[in-house]
Amino acid sequence: MLDADLSHEREYVRGLYARLDELREEKRGQLDAVRKAGAIGSMQNVSERDAFAAMYEDRLAQLDAVENRLVFGRLDFDGGEQQYIGRIGLSTDDLRRLMVDWRAPEASHFYQATAFDRQGVRRRRHLILQGREVKAIEDDVLDAEMLDGSTSHQGEGALLAALNSKRTGRMADIVSTIQAEQDRIIRAPMPGALVVQGGPGTGKTAVALHRAAYLLYSHRERLKSAGVLLVGPSSSFMKYIERVLPSLGETGVVMSSVGRLMPGITAVPEADARVAALKGSKRMVDLVAAAVANRQRVPAGDRILEVEGYKLLLTPRQVRRARDKARATGKPYNEARNTFVKILLRELTEQLQSKVEASNAGNTADRSYLAEDVRQSRDVRVAVNLCWMPMTPEQLVSELFSRRSILDAVGSALTEEERDLLRRPADSPWTEADVPLLDEAAELLGELDATTGHEAARREAERRRDLENAQQALKNVDAALREVGLNGVIDAEDLADYQQGPEARMTAAERAVGDRTWAYGHIIVDEAQELSYMQWRLLVRRCPLKSFTIVGDIAQTSSAAGASSWSRALTPFFGDRWTLEELTVNYRTPAQIAEAAARMAAAAGLVVSAPKAVREGRWEPIVDRVGPGGVVERLLAVLPEEIEAADGGLVAVIAEGSLAGTAREALRGAYGARVGSGAGSFEQDIVVIDPREAKGLEFDVVVVLEPAALLDHEHGKVGDLYVAMTRPTQRLRLIAEGPIPAGIEQGR
Repeated sequence: MLDADLSHEREYVRGLYARLDELREEKRGQLDAVRKAGAIGSMQNVSERDAFAAMYEDRLAQLDAVENRLVFGRLDFDGGEQQYIGRIGLSTDDLRRLMVDWRAPEASHFYQATAFDRQGVRRRRHLILQGREVKAIEDDVLDAEMLDGSTSHQGEGALLAALNSKRTGRMADIVSTIQAEQDRIIRAPMPGALVVQGGPGTGKTAVALHRAAYLLYSHRERLKSAGVLLVGPSSSFMKYIERVLPSLGETGVVMSSVGRLMPGITAVPEADARVAALKGSKRMVDLVAAAVANRQRVPAGDRILEVEGYKLLLTPRQVRRARDKARATGKPYNEARNTFVKILLRELTEQLQSKVEASNAGNTADRSYLAEDVRQSRDVRVAVNLCWMPMTPEQLVSELFSRRSILDAVGSALTEEERDLLRRPADSPWTEADVPLLDEAAELLGELDATTGHEAARREAERRRDLENAQQALKNVDAALREVGLNGVIDAEDLADYQQGPEARMTAAERAVGDRTWAYGHIIVDEAQELSYMQWRLLVRRCPLKSFTIVGDIAQTSSAAGASSWSRALTPFFGDRWTLEELTVNYRTPAQIAEAAARMAAAAGLVVSAPKAVREGRWEPIVDRVGPGGVVERLLAVLPEEIEAADGGLVAVIAEGSLAGTAREALRGAYGARVGSGAGSFEQDIVVIDPREAKGLEFDVVVVLEPAALLDHEHGKVGDLYVAMTRPTQRLRLIAEGPIPAGIEQGR
């Protein structure tokens, strides 16, 4: 029976790949035909040709992306019908369905059906592929009538094989092994804010990524124009997950770490936890607003301005009146400045005209040129700018923190010590805690260039014309275009996107990257417990509809500005319009290690959810006590044993501050280019990182140096050590010359 089933599945899967190849060949043929047509005919014809070529190219890229593990499951229903589940949907030319997209509603049975709630499913079959060949099959028999003495209800080989596979430094999708509680969250309705609380190893990140792919499939009409933003904790994390969504056939997601949410800014971590906490607090809203208002100044006395030999008078009363009228417009700072400047220039021009007419009595020559003379006068330009200087967000925030006189003038609500903390040189790099302040400043300042609005209007008019052209072009194409696009239909908006030049033809996600004011259709936040009040304020501004998926674990909070509870973090922005779901199963961490981490957290007074581990590991956590100065020496001595235990996987050394640097140098001396940072890779299978960089990552083996230091460091929180201890999929070792935190060792 097994051999016959295996032979049948191999034949069927060969047919699926043959259909995939047919579609690829078809798209290549259509693409070649379009390219051979050449640049002939009208400009519209040429534009249409380029648009269709771009669509074929993108469809080919999508078909190529699903090559690996194209199909992974089969459902057998009570009525005798069978349904194959894969990465995309496939049909024959006569529309007979060969395979269902995993995101389709009918595919949900593959993830949710159980022996207690079969949902009409008799058997769920997992197909385990190597390349294009079915290497093995595994059945979950849900209908008791199908059981015999040699058949069990459910196998776990596919899941356990995935859990025990070696880490590569890149996250793999879990589309073939999504569990029921994960699937329920992935398919949850999009509107509102959904909070997914989950301990280490529960698959929070995987759920977030697969939810992004699901939402883009289920709400494509809305999200293709607005886009989805996925925010992660670090650049290492973003690199670790970057391949998952393309493997699921989706590229319409903007992926960004917190430090890159302001276009043009690549921020570094905030070095001082006290500064991070202060900059992340709600008080920064008032501080930035005061800094903006401070740049609208009224001179203490009258000023004499020389224009073409005439002396004009600028009074504090004039400036105050112009300022009040400009503020009354309600426009942002830079846009209101235009009103302020126009009022003052008009008044100064009237003064100049009066003086010119007085000195040229009886001369009625045209004097319209006087307005330009006033505008070009150096004295006038200097005086106006001193009263209301045009500002960029970067200039405002940089001067706020580098010039103590400004900080003292606007920061009366801050203590002297707090102002000292904020003070820094003007050439300091931007930090992750600065990004929300820059965004806040940008919101208050508005566009520096007054022509920006006109340019946006021009682009919108061009867009309308492109849509009209696209609608006309679609009348001239045949049914062959039905294969292009996920839903088999090309509409005018799709064609208009492709009909533009390469830069203008970017997806909504690609356009959103460089536009601070872009309003996303949905935002997914991973490691959300780390976000400060100001960072949440920034994100909510990016999604006015407040459609969020919020993923994290309060117990793993390590940021000084992070959350102590979901309610405290979210209520100021969402009120009571958020719901909480919890992931309860730890798929990553072996039970022995998970229990040790939970005991440590409990002993330190941290309440953790401690999800249940699905598997036992081969090793208990190993604790090495060494003499003074012996930590790195011991690390070098035991690392060969840890590399052997990883068996071709990744080894991470997690340490704080200077100890991490010392360990990295020592390991590079012994292992050379194999030693790296971040999530690791095949070439760099040994990494040295701090616990904050380790968030969201996983390794086969983890060695934690001086665990107590992770609690005592200036950044230290129980969450840091909890994170470090829960990164391994196989084995954990701790090396310390100081005390071992309570609870790690059983009975201590």
